[in-house]
Amino acid sequence: MIFRSPNLFGRKTAAKTTILLSVVFFFVCAADAQSLKKYSRNFQAGQNVKLQLMNRTGTVTVEGWDKPYVNITAYLESPAANIDPQIIGNTILLNLVRDNQGRGEVGSVIFNIRVPYYSQVDIETKVGDLRVGNIRSLLVRAHISSEGDIQLINIQSGSVSAENVTGNIFFDGELQSGGNYRFTSMKGDISLRIPFSSSFKLVATAPSTRNIALGSFANNDLRYFGDGRRVVGRFGEGTASINVTNQRGSIQFIRR
Repeated sequence: MIFRSPNLFGRKTAAKTTILLSVVFFFVCAADAQSLKKYSRNFQAGQNVKLQLMNRTGTVTVEGWDKPYVNITAYLESPAANIDPQIIGNTILLNLVRDNQGRGEVGSVIFNIRVPYYSQVDIETKVGDLRVGNIRSLLVRAHISSEGDIQLINIQSGSVSAENVTGNIFFDGELQSGGNYRFTSMKGDISLRIPFSSSFKLVATAPSTRNIALGSFANNDLRYFGDGRRVVGRFGEGTASINVTNQRGSIQFIRR
């Protein structure tokens, strides 16, 4: 008599199911990849290079590296948007709003961009996430006119601006003496992760939630006003300036 273990049979069935799902997943991913059009181009970069990008929809990721050129790679959904870069002085300009004006329906564009770490970065989109990392320059600006998250990671810049309507904003970096740092959102969480050795003047406003958490940076020189709607004052010598406004969300300071 031959005895067949039901557990063994169950394992074989599960294995076949896993293989089948893996094959289906592979073909779905391959089909998705084939449906996207790829754009890639390199630009030589001088010491004062600036990247200025205005997207319509789609995630934009900008990462600093130690190579003397800018690499722009984009994946375009159908119908594919026009990408027509311009070089104006030291600025590499991509304006997908202008280049696709009057076209009606245009697919999202996902940008993965590598720039020299000293590059100025000015990026904007209507809908989609913006991510900037490892930049040490005079300017970092990220603006979303509708919905999306902003992440600024390992930033050393004297001028930083991040603004969206709906979505989270996360800043991780160092403050420079005389620097200006501005963060604005209508709805979402704003989190600032900075060294405890930072020196700054602060105006933080959360009129609807009154949710302003100073964490380790709380001291007698930073005072709450308007039943907790606003915090004004300084930390340390106050050599940098931070202005944070979140209409219907929270503001949080985190020690780096």
